[in-house]
Amino acid sequence: MRFKLPLLAIGLEVAMIVLFALFVHYETDHNVHQQNTVNDTDVDKFLVSYALFQDVHVMIFVGFGFLMTFLKKYGFSSVGINLFIAALGLQWGTLIGGILHHHSQRIHVHIESMINADFSTATVLISFGAVLGKISPVQMLIMTIIEITVFAGNEYLVGEIFEASDIGASMTIHAFGAYFGLAAAGILYRPGLRRGHQNEESVYHSDLFAMIGTLFLWIFWPSFNSAIADPGEKQYRAIVNTYFSLAACVVTAYAFSSLVEHRGKLDMVHIQNATLAGGVAVGTCADMEIGPYISMIIGSIAAMVSVLGFKFLTPFFATKLRIQDTCGVHNLHGLPGVVGGVAGIVAVTLGVSNKSTPAMQAAALGSTIGTALVGGLITGLILKIPIWGQPPDQNCYDDSVYWEVPRWREHDSDFHEHGGQNQLILEV
Repeated sequence: MRFKLPLLAIGLEVAMIVLFALFVHYETDHNVHQQNTVNDTDVDKFLVSYALFQDVHVMIFVGFGFLMTFLKKYGFSSVGINLFIAALGLQWGTLIGGILHHHSQRIHVHIESMINADFSTATVLISFGAVLGKISPVQMLIMTIIEITVFAGNEYLVGEIFEASDIGASMTIHAFGAYFGLAAAGILYRPGLRRGHQNEESVYHSDLFAMIGTLFLWIFWPSFNSAIADPGEKQYRAIVNTYFSLAACVVTAYAFSSLVEHRGKLDMVHIQNATLAGGVAVGTCADMEIGPYISMIIGSIAAMVSVLGFKFLTPFFATKLRIQDTCGVHNLHGLPGVVGGVAGIVAVTLGVSNKSTPAMQAAALGSTIGTALVGGLITGLILKIPIWGQPPDQNCYDDSVYWEVPRWREHDSDFHEHGGQNQLILEV
C-alpha cells in the first residue's frame, strides 16, 4: 500500500497532465474564436450555467460522499475515497468525453463538458457503493479508469447512435452505475462475509451524517436532471418534474417504510435512500411535457420499489445470488433507473416526445444494462487479481486499514472494556 497507491496515483496524474497539455484547451482560446465563432454571449452563458454546475458538483463531492458514511468505522473512507476517485474521474471523463464528442485533435472545455465530466464520475461513485468497505483505494483507481471509459462508450451509443432521450440519465448514469457495481461485487464476492461482519452496521451519529448526504442530494437533484437540458421550456420542465417527483417520493417512502417494518417503525436506511429514488426515476422523461402529476406518480412508484428492494431483494441478493451490495445501490439507482427507462418508453409511445422512438428507448435501456454487466464482470476479474492490496475479510469496513485514525473511537469502547481493568484505566 505504501508504494502501490502513491506510484499509481502519481503515474495517473502525470498521464492526465500530459494528455491535457496535448489536447485540452479553453473554449475562449483565440483559435477557438476563429474556428467555432465563440463570442461574449457564449462566455456569459457559461457564467450563468455555472450555478447549475456548482449544484451538480456539490452532489458529487458532498452528497455522494456523506451518503455512504453510515458504516460505523468507515466514515474516513466513504468521504475521503469519494473525493479521491471523483477528482481523478472528472479529469479522465473530460478526456474520454472530449475524444468521443470532438472529432478534431482539440478538446474544448465548456460548461457542458464540465458537467458531463461530473456525470461520468457519478457512475463510479454509484458503483463504489456496491463494493464499499471491501476493496482498496488502488482497486478503486483502476475501477474509475475502466468504468468511465465503458460509460463514455455506452453514453455515445445511447445518445448518438440510438438518439434516445435520457436527459436526467436514469439509464446511462444510475442504472449503468448500479449494475456495473453489482456485477463487480458478484465477482469479488467474499464467502467469509456471507453471515455479515461486525463492522457492517451503523451507529446513531453515522446514520445522521449519512442523512446529511441525503439532504444535499435531495435539494440539488432538480439541478442534476436539468443541467444539460435545452435552456427554456425543457429546462424549466426538468426542474419542475424533478421537484414534484422528489416530493411525492418522500411521502411514499415514509409510508412504505412504516408499512414493511416491525410495529410500523421507520427504517433510517429507507429514509436515507428511498427518498431520493424519485429523482432517479423521473430523469429519463424529466424534460418531457408529462405533467406534474405524472412525475409524482413516477416518484411514488420509485419509492415503493426502492423500499421493497431494501426489505426483500438485498437479503436475497446476498444469500442466493452471492452479491453483497453494501449501500443497496440496486434499490436506489438500479431499480429506479429501470423504472425511469420504462417511463421514458411509455412517454415516447404516448407521443409526449418526438425526439426518439419506443424501440430506440428500449434499445438504450437494454444496451445500458448489458454493457454495465459485461463491463462490471470484466472489471471485477481484473480487481480480483491478488496484487492490489485488498483488505482481508476481518479488516473489511474499517478505516484503520488504510487511514491513520484517532487512537480511541467511541465504538471501540466494548473492545477496551474486554481488555481488562488496567486498559480501561490507561484509556481514562
